[in-house]
Amino acid sequence: MDPLAIKIQDMSFKYDGDTSISYTHFNLTIAKGERFGLFGPNGAGKTTLMNLMTGLLPFNEGSIEVLGQQIKGNHKQISKLFGFIPQDFSFYQELSPAENLQFFGAWSGLNKQQIKSRTTELLEILGLADVRDKPVQHFSGGMKRRVNLAIGVIHNPPILFLDEPTVGVDVQTRHAIINYLLELNKNGTTLIYTSHQLSEAEDLCQKVALIDEAKIVAHDDLSALLLEHEQDGLEGLFLSLTGKDYRN
Repeated sequence: MDPLAIKIQDMSFKYDGDTSISYTHFNLTIAKGERFGLFGPNGAGKTTLMNLMTGLLPFNEGSIEVLGQQIKGNHKQISKLFGFIPQDFSFYQELSPAENLQFFGAWSGLNKQQIKSRTTELLEILGLADVRDKPVQHFSGGMKRRVNLAIGVIHNPPILFLDEPTVGVDVQTRHAIINYLLELNKNGTTLIYTSHQLSEAEDLCQKVALIDEAKIVAHDDLSALLLEHEQDGLEGLFLSLTGKDYRN
């Protein structure tokens, strides 16, 4: 049997001196090739869970496996198995897209020829070829999002984590980014996505987990959850399961 993309088993975690987010004996599996959405109110623990799955945060108990490999003790090997597109821009503003991709490609273990080939390919696909040598600091928000995305996929990772990948972009850029992500998934990349753009999520995600207070309140195919809870969209499902009160 092929390993799961992600397997979290009896995982516990809490921040030192902070009890607002505390995972206790948490379990979750994500299949290879899935388009998986992780949703919840502000403070529910979504970004924390992303950081745990990518090894950016160490958990206290239990286990997390990425493609059958334990995160603990294998962080260097594990880091090559995924790409991470964070909500905050994660590149050097004073460098050009090509220079950023050269740096992060080398950091990911690619050789010079691989970096050159992937840089040309990605800048063309993401509409950045004409500005490949211009400093990123002068780019629009949508162009910076595309640079962020290119960096995350430079090494062709089998798993891609996406934390608000289209926040602050125009409709055309959002459409182009989502289409590119769907193409990656069609070619086998597992997508693990979180966002407040719930209409976008309906187009992207096959299976979803809704979490609140670091606990799963629903986990199934999106179509099955909508039918079960008699909702016609993800926003209605979200509100029916997590409430309508303000969240900090």
